[in-house]
Amino acid sequence: MRELVELLCFYKDIGVEYMQPVKFTSKEEIFEELKEEALRCKKCELHKTRTNVVFGEGDINADLMFVGEAPGRDEDLQGRPFVGRAGRLLRDLLKDVGIDAKSVYIANCLKCRPPNNRDPLPEELIACFGYLKRQIELIQPKVIATLGRYSTYELTNQKGALGTLRGKVFQYKNIKVVPLYHPAYLLRNPKAIEIFIEDLKKVKSLMMQ
Repeated sequence: MRELVELLCFYKDIGVEYMQPVKFTSKEEIFEELKEEALRCKKCELHKTRTNVVFGEGDINADLMFVGEAPGRDEDLQGRPFVGRAGRLLRDLLKDVGIDAKSVYIANCLKCRPPNNRDPLPEELIACFGYLKRQIELIQPKVIATLGRYSTYELTNQKGALGTLRGKVFQYKNIKVVPLYHPAYLLRNPKAIEIFIEDLKKVKSLMMQ
């Protein structure tokens, strides 16, 4: 105790009255700051036509992250990803293979809806990729399941047909990436649901490794 008092007196003598505590920023706070930045984003023209920014939602400590293409009409209205028919189908299929939808994180390459659900433009994908990149860096999932062409191309750098890429395992910064069909495709092609389920089972097994 005497040594501590002498040390404090020494610091006082040289003009140091007290030491500021170091403030640590939590992961939740960093995520919230990133979300607030996205909500104000005007990096591309989509900010002029959006109703809401669809940042993403779920467990920020998830082992599994789903990355889709872009918000649709329902997502744009509610500001939440995968809340339309395709999203409901995705959650039903997750339940079928024993994956808790509350334990995953879901996001899109684009945080704003393209008008009339058109395909994303290259400049839009480039402008928005920083948000997705930071989400992945913060979450650090074991596996990323890409849903559809654009998220697959963004995270695997593979430009082949999705039918030849789905179910294969790629890498993004040492994170396993498995391309899957987009749930909207399954609504139009119900026969592909069985393939999707098999790919989901593969994703689940990779999570356990």
